[in-house]
Amino acid sequence: MNVKSIADQLGERRARFTLSFRSAHPLAGRWSVSDFIALTKPRVMMLAVFTALVALSRAPVRLDPLSAFAAVVAIAAGAAAAGVLNMWYDADIDAVMSRTAMRPIPRGRISRFEALILGLLLGGFAVAVLALATNLTAAALLAGTILFYVVVYTVWLKRSTPQNIVIGGAAGALPPVIGWAAATGDVGLEPLALFLIIFLWTPPHFWSLALNRTDDYARAGVPMLPVVAGRAATTRQILIYSGLLVPVSELPWALGFAGVVYGAIAAICGALFLLLARQLNASIEADRRAAHRLFVFSIVYLFVLFAGLLIDHGNGSFSLTRSSHGGRGVPVHAELLPGGDRSACSTVNFREV
Repeated sequence: MNVKSIADQLGERRARFTLSFRSAHPLAGRWSVSDFIALTKPRVMMLAVFTALVALSRAPVRLDPLSAFAAVVAIAAGAAAAGVLNMWYDADIDAVMSRTAMRPIPRGRISRFEALILGLLLGGFAVAVLALATNLTAAALLAGTILFYVVVYTVWLKRSTPQNIVIGGAAGALPPVIGWAAATGDVGLEPLALFLIIFLWTPPHFWSLALNRTDDYARAGVPMLPVVAGRAATTRQILIYSGLLVPVSELPWALGFAGVVYGAIAAICGALFLLLARQLNASIEADRRAAHRLFVFSIVYLFVLFAGLLIDHGNGSFSLTRSSHGGRGVPVHAELLPGGDRSACSTVNFREV
């Protein structure tokens, strides 16, 4: 099945789905609070908030408690907005996939119009709050992340290329950069290393899920890599990205903003990740367990990795970073921390470029 035939099938399904929704009232009128919560993709939202919170807590500038709380709420609202707008646009393909058919819009619990309004309101609220509570750099990054996820990934890449997850994964990798920028107003090597970890983690994570959902994606007309290239090519790509992820996960330790404990955690978890990827690559087509094991472990892997960053501050080698939001942040003075000079050059001040 090639991309063109998939697109043709998807176009037919979208036409039928759109017609049915146009004939319905724009307000579904049968919703509950749990339906709106489901629209926000709460598990994805919690992962985004957690990775952003780790970066926020590890930044060399400490926000005051109220600003930090507002930043977390804003990032959560931004992630929720992206999830809602994704479900709004993807309601047609959600309706024909068994994994997503019970989502609120395909079930008729919430109309697409209601989802669109909620997503736009959440997005506007998130960007405004982050700008007011922290700085414009963080707010611009959050706005760009939402737009990238909705417009570039959901509207364009997801339905047009088997590399949708690879390129679109940039949106899911940006929360640590946003968290760091919320505290400092800048983007440095530290958050970019965290971005790269999540970016390389995303393809193995989603492709291992897609391997066991190939029929679902084919029925919906989504050109995921297992649908277009087959299982063998997909498991080979998973192995390649896993091999790249393992050394990159050591960057926080190598750059000096995480310690030996984190380095050991990353090495052990990376070895297990690579082992599961190799087992998947060597497994037969009928074996669904290998893909499921890697998918489940990938979730644990990312959580443990970032939890390790949270508890292991390394040698404290953070640079002296000036707060960019009216003195709300408290800088950690480099002269009081070993290795301060080494990392002082790692922060890129985009306000001065």
